[in-house]
Amino acid sequence: MVNSLIKILPESSVIMCIVLTPLLGCCLVTLLQKKRLLEIISVVSSTFILFLTFILFLYVVEFKKITLFNEFFYIDSLSMIVLLLISFVSFVSSIYSINYMGKQFEDGIVDDRHLVRYYQGFNIFIFTMLLVPTINNTGLMWVAVEATTLISVLLIMIYVKEDAIRSAWKYLIIATVGLSFALIGTVFFYYANISDQMEPAQSVEDKINWTSMLENSRAFDPIIVKIAFIFIIIGYGTKAGIAPMHTWLPDAHSESPTPISAMLSGVLLNCALYGILRFYLISSGSIGAEFSDNLLIIFGLMSVGIASFSILFQKDMKRMLAYSSVEHIGIVTLAFGFGGLIGIYGAILHMINHALVKPLMFFASGKISQKYETKAMIKIRGIVTNMPITGIVFLIGGLAIVGLPPFNIFLSKFMILYSGFSSDNILASMVLIILLAIVFIGFIRNLIMMSFGKPKTPIKNGELGILSVVAMVMLVAFVVILGIYIPEPLDILINDAANIFKQV
Repeated sequence: MVNSLIKILPESSVIMCIVLTPLLGCCLVTLLQKKRLLEIISVVSSTFILFLTFILFLYVVEFKKITLFNEFFYIDSLSMIVLLLISFVSFVSSIYSINYMGKQFEDGIVDDRHLVRYYQGFNIFIFTMLLVPTINNTGLMWVAVEATTLISVLLIMIYVKEDAIRSAWKYLIIATVGLSFALIGTVFFYYANISDQMEPAQSVEDKINWTSMLENSRAFDPIIVKIAFIFIIIGYGTKAGIAPMHTWLPDAHSESPTPISAMLSGVLLNCALYGILRFYLISSGSIGAEFSDNLLIIFGLMSVGIASFSILFQKDMKRMLAYSSVEHIGIVTLAFGFGGLIGIYGAILHMINHALVKPLMFFASGKISQKYETKAMIKIRGIVTNMPITGIVFLIGGLAIVGLPPFNIFLSKFMILYSGFSSDNILASMVLIILLAIVFIGFIRNLIMMSFGKPKTPIKNGELGILSVVAMVMLVAFVVILGIYIPEPLDILINDAANIFKQV
């Protein structure tokens, strides 16, 4: 079947269409500045991207990697996982945006001009994220990650409120300074590669490619590699929301329009983490995994620790979800540090699971805050009564995010803890269990209080828009299904991605 598809849709055409479609969407939004057309264009664009990404997914499962333009584009199993997450979360966010931004428009919070800017930014944001996992050139990958910062800053301040502008500037400054460290780390790795005399056949320009660095990594100077990886984990870790470089994240996620919060938390953090993982592979291939594993364990535990106590004392619903993102990125980072086939598989699966559950929680919280006209958790009661579908979805998402069975995150957390104990990281695993218990207490307490009880002020019953419900139900379906069954093609893709780490 795959060979038949390739004859109809060559992989080169598929990749170029995936990358260029959001640019076309942005151009059409700029030309056709009518509210309904803006919504249709963005949904059609994201649907087309999702369809083509699924086709590419089948190709990668079959052929393991795809290259284009002399390896300018390089897509392997790890890239494909990030691509799938970007395309799917963008798709559901485009559907959700119709009702959410429509309600903001009806309430006078945004006008026609703001809507045009929103959908322009939405499409460009997708474009910049799609570049990250598809480009082989590590310098251009850095440019793409930095571009996601610039466009997401504009989306955060779309409401032109004081808090949003302050949060956007904080995000811009911290992320840009952090990414400057990532650039220095990239330069160090490039220097290590051009200093290698073993591969004179490779051009200097090609040596900035990830494939070239990995191929030549065994000849790198160990001191340079250690310094470079420290810069990388601090730099890209800032963008990924890894503590203690996470300080921009709660403000930016809480002040963004809800669809953007979902994309920031669900996929942008994974794009930055992807950058760390690419250089982790080079570092491990050069000096072994022990040095980088220890760094990942330290930063991962620190992230989970800071997030757990922040969640415990949080008052704002979206800030609580933002700190939950810090926690889960910390768990993924820790899992890669634990290593082993089960640990790596669990880490990749957790990336996928979090990218499904967190947008679900942000979508539900967005509709709840519109209904109750507040993000303060103390003022929100009786969601299940007043918004039955949203309330049940919010409850399912909350139970999933803390790792209760039979939902998807339970499976990946179990695999990560198993890997921790079996890899002799017993102390780190015990600390992780304690911190997860603290998160459970803080999250479940707020979840139950908001879901049940009686509102302090009368609230009209009913949902706010059928399309937002559709987007949430799609996410719930995957949250439940992946908790009990992993489809064979996805299992193959995750195993292939995990094997990349075992081959270095």
